[in-house]
Amino acid sequence: MSDLCRRIPPAEFAILDFLAAPWLGTPLYLWLAFLTLVALLLAFDLGVLHRKSEEISIRQSLMLSSGYIAIGLMFGGFVWWHIGAEAGLAYLTGFVIEKTLALDNIFVIALIFSFFAIPRRYQHRALFWGILGVIVLRGIMIGAGATLVAEFHWILYLFAAFLVLTGIKMLVTEDKEPDLDKNPLVGFLRRRLNVTDQLDGDRFFVKKPLPGSGRIALHATPLFLALVLIEAADIVFAVDSVPAIFAITTDAFVIYTSNIFAILGLRALYFALAAMIHRFRYLKPALALVLVFIGGKVFAAELLGLDKFPAAVSLGVTFALIAGGVVVSLLKTRQEAKNPAVTGNG
Repeated sequence: MSDLCRRIPPAEFAILDFLAAPWLGTPLYLWLAFLTLVALLLAFDLGVLHRKSEEISIRQSLMLSSGYIAIGLMFGGFVWWHIGAEAGLAYLTGFVIEKTLALDNIFVIALIFSFFAIPRRYQHRALFWGILGVIVLRGIMIGAGATLVAEFHWILYLFAAFLVLTGIKMLVTEDKEPDLDKNPLVGFLRRRLNVTDQLDGDRFFVKKPLPGSGRIALHATPLFLALVLIEAADIVFAVDSVPAIFAITTDAFVIYTSNIFAILGLRALYFALAAMIHRFRYLKPALALVLVFIGGKVFAAELLGLDKFPAAVSLGVTFALIAGGVVVSLLKTRQEAKNPAVTGNG
């Protein structure tokens, strides 16, 4: 045994072995490093940048989102350097797909805030705490998916078929604005909780007397109901996005980290995008084609006798389709942006 090994106490060897042990195929220290980075970013966001509830301007929204995107891309560079080029390309593909699919989520979040009449200065608080739920719920979904795929490889083909069918459905059906007044989750919360119809600043709960008895009890505010619906909406959207990235890679670390960084950046961008989300109306067909391509390539790889579809091709096609959808959307809706009356009639 070398002098260095003799100097390291057995307890420290045990700690090093523990940190180097693989969890879902990736050393534990990488998971801990990622979660620590996310925790520091969120602490800086809430504890320094948004310690007080105030309206976030479009400029602030763009700057904050740019910061998150830059950090997410740098982390992707680290994945490329530390794990390999294929993992780096898969991370970037997952990052782009998640960011684009989540644009629909922004529209739903805007509807939720409008339904509960949440002022802009309190919206960041709901979005911020919603991120914590996303981190946990996505972790559970991705961990379960990775475990199932490792045990039953054929599940990838189910994911692929689901993506193809979802993409086709998106192409042939029209979006309907959800009726939150009839939402079963809203009804359940109002039946099971004491709910007040009035906001109390940025609080999720307040103490108020119960009607009739006058007994003081905890009441949920509309801000809390909005938070719960935002979490529920994320679960629904994850049903599309998680299988999509599993069709790119089965590396749980790459899937989870690309998902979380994409969501962090997009939630920060919410205040800039919410007012102009209607300008991305032609992005939906592009997203549908992306889902069909991602699902179809799983079957194509099998037919061609490939272990995996080339990651660079997946990224290139995905980026080209999404960029095309964005460009067409902005060009087609440019006149509507200049003349709001056109938007109202269109």
